[in-house]
Amino acid sequence: MTQRSRKAFGILLILGSIIAWLSVFTSVYLAFPPDLPIWILMPYFIVAGVGWLYPAMWIIRWMAKPDA
Repeated sequence: MTQRSRKAFGILLILGSIIAWLSVFTSVYLAFPPDLPIWILMPYFIVAGVGWLYPAMWIIRWMAKPDA
């Protein structure tokens, strides 16, 4: 697979992983009781907001590999 095709496929993978990440974390958030204090919710939002970066970094690293 050439770097150009990896980049095209990688964009779709990143978009798909973000959509999946949002779906999972939104579903979990909607299961929380509605009256939780912010100090309990804040760590959840930090993990949910930053966590998608780790799969995206792996995909970007894979996309940037030079051709063999």
